[in-house]
Amino acid sequence: MNPHIEIAGRKIGIDFPPLVIAEIGINHEGSLSVAKKMVDAAYRAGAEVVKHQTHIVEDEMSGAAKKVIPGNADISIYDIMARCALNENDELLLKEYVEEKGMIFISTPFSRAAANRLHSMNVAAYKIGSGECNNYPLLKHIAAFGKPVILSTGMNTIESVAKAVKIFKEENTPLALLHTTNLYPTPAHLVRLGAMSQLHEAFPNHPFGLSDHTLSNHACLGAVALGASILERHFTDYKSRTGPDIVCSMDEQECADLIAGSKLIWQMRGGIKEPAKEEQVTIDFAFATVCTIKSILKGEVFTAKNLWVKRPGTGEILAKDYEDLLGKKAARDIPDDYQLNYSDIQD
Repeated sequence: MNPHIEIAGRKIGIDFPPLVIAEIGINHEGSLSVAKKMVDAAYRAGAEVVKHQTHIVEDEMSGAAKKVIPGNADISIYDIMARCALNENDELLLKEYVEEKGMIFISTPFSRAAANRLHSMNVAAYKIGSGECNNYPLLKHIAAFGKPVILSTGMNTIESVAKAVKIFKEENTPLALLHTTNLYPTPAHLVRLGAMSQLHEAFPNHPFGLSDHTLSNHACLGAVALGASILERHFTDYKSRTGPDIVCSMDEQECADLIAGSKLIWQMRGGIKEPAKEEQVTIDFAFATVCTIKSILKGEVFTAKNLWVKRPGTGEILAKDYEDLLGKKAARDIPDDYQLNYSDIQD
């Protein structure tokens, strides 16, 4: 079997349908009731996994973060996270709500305290964001828990990702890797699916996929065609909401479309260039075979004037072998409009 990991019984790898992760993240803006509505929408869409973000701001950021304003906001990253974070009790209630619906709850910890909280909640797996891909102290802390990890690798190089992979390898941590571009939204020319393929080539023993921040499903569907096993997009129940990542979030219908489309493309990929056995019914009428185009006497030479190729493909000698027959002689009298057999040719 090809490389795969397993999260709460769900096998993830190239041999299995792609896993679509609906990331509600902090789109709920700190409201548990809104978060639950988003979970309801993800459930209706058919999502298997709901992903949250675990922010314990005082352990995550220093005071300097109060002066850093993200490109898609007009207040500091510190203030955004302080406003949007769920407390521990609410996050546990959210996890229970997700699991009651038969879905898998995972979350991204942005600090050691957040990782510890998720460990105490017994999450099935950790999702690690691109910003933490080279936060090796935090990665070592998470690796020690022994739970599967999905690692986003945006803003990193193959060399820096290799250091992260080594950390998880040393702890025998089941690991999957996601290519990401951390722009919200990401323009099409910066998706760089070639980088995802390069990531897979560098780390072939790990399932791979795409964490996407574009405005449609196209990038994810293209990633599946290239072998992606995991697709992650931000998610909301209504695009009219004002959460931080709403601009690049899929809604319920888009999520349902992504799940269905990714399964279809998963079925389409692979294979080798040869006729499928199911194509025989088409071969029978679509291929051409060698036929006489006039009556031929025994001993007469086959030429372009008495032989040609015609449908259907049910004759014994296919069109590809036509030229090999020219210059040979008929073993018997052969009527016009007859599919030639090898027994009709003199040795």
